[in-house]
Amino acid sequence: MLGTRYLLVGFGGALGSMARYWMSGVAPRLFGIGFPYATLMVNLLGSFLISAVMGVALASSLIPVNFRIFLTTGILGGFTTYSAFNYETLAAFQERLWWVGGLNLVATVLGCLVAGLLGMLAAKLLVGG
Repeated sequence: MLGTRYLLVGFGGALGSMARYWMSGVAPRLFGIGFPYATLMVNLLGSFLISAVMGVALASSLIPVNFRIFLTTGILGGFTTYSAFNYETLAAFQERLWWVGGLNLVATVLGCLVAGLLGMLAAKLLVGG
């Protein structure tokens, strides 16, 4: 049987995904379609929110553990995975783990670009083009 935290993550993830989808419809109407504004807005907002929630949660008892998991892994995880990457990189830098933070930054950005390129090539091999 699924534990409470799995249900919180699942329900929060559904809410975050719906919010991301909503943003993908709103942003082009507000700002146009010449730039991926929705993705940028989601990533900026998600990065701000996960850092704020984790900052409060780790420095106080204002946010109970289950609610923090619902907000961060659930809602913000569904809203944007970039927020987790951003928080983990900043946390490493705050701990003066420069190598870990730098490696995470470079490996994620370059790794995702390479993985995306490989995915595009795989798709072309699969369907032609």
